[in-house]
Amino acid sequence: MKKTNAMRILDKQKIEYKAIEYDVNLTEGKLVAQACGLDGQQVFKTLVTVGNDLNHYVFVVPVDETLSLKKAAKAVGVKSIAMIKQKELFPLTGYIHGGCSPIGMKKQFKTVINDTATLFDTICFSGGKVGLQLEASPCKIADFLGATFVDVIEY
Repeated sequence: MKKTNAMRILDKQKIEYKAIEYDVNLTEGKLVAQACGLDGQQVFKTLVTVGNDLNHYVFVVPVDETLSLKKAAKAVGVKSIAMIKQKELFPLTGYIHGGCSPIGMKKQFKTVINDTATLFDTICFSGGKVGLQLEASPCKIADFLGATFVDVIEY
């Protein structure tokens, strides 16, 4: 397996992880979670947003859940937040849709991980390309990213 930028960064930081490859044709989060042999609450997607202050924010939420834009805005201290357009993702982060990792973006943005991540010893998130998930400690990932754990999902 060829190392991705996210894997090289975790190696350099000495953060243990397990790489899990899956069929690149699986695009639905629940199916990716099944392919990884995990519950959809333990597999997280990386969402990139823009605030009304024009800054970008990253939210890492379970694939089974929907980001609450209201809670997300409150979590980063802005009035409102919106998802970025898909065509803006690669120029902004260096990652494509379906392969966006919170680790190794072109620039480090303020990151919030949904607080349910703390219920698990490890969580999965994109390894930086479609067909690759990385499983690692949510606390170690949060420490490295300077991320906070906040409830940002809709109920």
